[in-house]
Amino acid sequence: FPMLRYDLHRLKSMDRLIRIKGTGTPQYFAKKLAVSERTLYEYLAYMKDLGAPIEYDKCRQSYCYKMQGGFNFSFQELP
Repeated sequence: FPMLRYDLHRLKSMDRLIRIKGTGTPQYFAKKLAVSERTLYEYLAYMKDLGAPIEYDKCRQSYCYKMQGGFNFSFQELP
């Protein structure tokens, strides 16, 4: 899955919404991201492949991480 600029922006948005448990239902989450539900599930699978412990909380009606954490998509200088 080639990483394009809008993909990175979308992944950052997804990570933020998942961290704050503000995604809403899959249908609403896909609409927020301006993608189809199928594409949303592909992004979620990609994030899971990268190690993200994502689950859907039926009570909150939101995706969330099973543990504290998130993605860091910025360049960091090494010592």
